[in-house]
Amino acid sequence: MTQSSFWQTNKQNNDFAELCNALYEREVHLLANTEMTSIQYMQGRLKSLPYYINKTANLMTQVNEQGHSPLTLDIQNATWSAKQASKLSVLSQSEEDVLSWYTRLISQTNKASLGLVVPILKADHIVLDSIDRIDAEKKRIRTNVSGWFSLIETNVDHSLSLLKPTKKVMLSACAGHRWQDRMKAIKLRPVIPSLRELLISCAIDWQNFKQPLAVNPLPFKAL
Repeated sequence: MTQSSFWQTNKQNNDFAELCNALYEREVHLLANTEMTSIQYMQGRLKSLPYYINKTANLMTQVNEQGHSPLTLDIQNATWSAKQASKLSVLSQSEEDVLSWYTRLISQTNKASLGLVVPILKADHIVLDSIDRIDAEKKRIRTNVSGWFSLIETNVDHSLSLLKPTKKVMLSACAGHRWQDRMKAIKLRPVIPSLRELLISCAIDWQNFKQPLAVNPLPFKAL
C-alpha cells in the first residue's frame, strides 16, 4: 500500500465512523421521541439500526469519494448539502409532463424501473421514494412509502404529488430544501431527510434518472 492510498483509506474510515456516529445519534433521538406502539416494534427498530446505518454511511462515503453525486457531503451532520434555489423548482412541471415522463419510462423499461429513486412533493419540500411495483395494465406505479400513483387519472391524495426527476428537483430533495410558499421566494430551514431517504439517495444516477445507480459497498468494518 502506498502512502497516498494509506491516507485515503484512513480518511474514508474516519469519515465512515463519523457518519455512523451522527446517524446513530439522530436515529436514537427520533426513537426516544416516538410514541411506542409496542415493545416488539421498538426492539425491531433497534435491531435493524446497525445494518441500515452501516450501509447508509458506507454508501454515502463511497458516492462522495467516487464523485457520483453533485452534492456536498456534510460528515458531521450526516446529510447532503447543495445551494438552495430561490423558489421551488417544480413550478415549471405540469401534471401532463410528469405523467408523460413516467408513462414513457414504464413502456420502455418496465421491470428495469423497479428500485428507481423518484421525487415526491410533500407540502413545503420534496421527499425521495423508490418504485417497488409497476402495473402496466392499469398504467400506475407504486412507491415504497407513498403508495400508488396513477399515470392516467388524477390521484386522490392531493397532499402528495409525483414529480419528474431533474437535477434541480433531486438536489432539493436530497438536501431537504424547504420553501414557505410555492410562488414566493421564501426559503425555510432545511429538513433532514430520513435514514431511508439518505440510503436511496446513493442509488441516484445523476447522468440518467431513468435507471438506478449500481453501487458496491466499500470494505469498511461494521460498527
